[in-house]
Amino acid sequence: MRSGGLIVVDNALWGGQVMDSSFTDADTVAIRNLNEKIRDDERVDASLLSVGDGVYLARKR
Repeated sequence: MRSGGLIVVDNALWGGQVMDSSFTDADTVAIRNLNEKIRDDERVDASLLSVGDGVYLARKR
């Protein structure tokens, strides 16, 4: 992806389940892990929007 490219991830909040560690089903854990990976990736500028069920925006630096 070129610099300035945008990745959009829908359902990033997964009904709020990703914020509650008591939810350990495979889907919730996968979304939680993806959110953390995006958050920690120094190659992108990221923003998690609380629109609908959550939208994660990641723009490549």
